[in-house]
Amino acid sequence: MEPTTKTCLSCQKPLKGRIDKKFCDDYCRNNYNNQQRASDSTPTKEIIQHLKKNRLVLAGFLQNEEMTKTTKERLLAKGFQFKYHTHHYENKKGNVYVFCFEYGYLPLDHDWFLIVKRVSES
Repeated sequence: MEPTTKTCLSCQKPLKGRIDKKFCDDYCRNNYNNQQRASDSTPTKEIIQHLKKNRLVLAGFLQNEEMTKTTKERLLAKGFQFKYHTHHYENKKGNVYVFCFEYGYLPLDHDWFLIVKRVSES
């Protein structure tokens, strides 16, 4: 009985070397992993893109400040989409902040928003 030869998961060429080897080289490993990630669902990718865009918009308003105020109109003009967010945070006063990762906003009166950056508690 002849021993079975393992093949590269990307290009299917026979592998030489270690028993647990899966790829010929870094190119094949990267190619295989990129193809696996490409099969992620399109709606998931789109949601992640919207979340990242929202994060960038909020960060852009803050720049190097701890908090600032802006209007709904300005947020929308920058491409912010209110339906995409990562989580909510309710403070001790009962105010509910909406977050996209570490950047968030608190809806105020008359379409104004307080934009904040959550400070890590480490």
